[in-house]
Amino acid sequence: MAGRITKSEQQLRPDPRYGDKILAKFINCVMLEGKKSTAQRVVYDALDKIQARIDRDKPEEIPHEAIEVFHRALSNVRPDVEVRSKRVGGANYQVPMQVSHRRRQSLCFRWIITAARGEKGKPMSDRLARELYDAARGEGKAMNTRDQTHRMAEANKAFAHFAW
Repeated sequence: MAGRITKSEQQLRPDPRYGDKILAKFINCVMLEGKKSTAQRVVYDALDKIQARIDRDKPEEIPHEAIEVFHRALSNVRPDVEVRSKRVGGANYQVPMQVSHRRRQSLCFRWIITAARGEKGKPMSDRLARELYDAARGEGKAMNTRDQTHRMAEANKAFAHFAW
């Protein structure tokens, strides 16, 4: 049955290291083929590498804890609007619409993970650490995807009256 309400939010347990539910959800999104311990190792290694980079470089614009960098990256990548195809009178229009909180989170997870997986040749933890660090600074492929989505919504602002 489509659109069925589940108790996934209540059943989600916080991750073991940081006690953060959002990080636990991110680990579940990174997970492939049910290998949760592998996904945890990848994400925790990425956060350790971010922490080592913070300790080494001591940047001003980035928070001083890896989990705070993770949350900053997520908040930077979250989209405010997106375009959806709407058929009106035999024509399809790209209509800009507000994004719900749940969809904003799932889109930002997907964009970060896709950007990290798209870069080949390095271990996944290195790629994920780099993408999260870049997103926290407002750079990287995931931020480009968000900016492109916002530009598309801005360009199609004339069709906003079709959003009902």
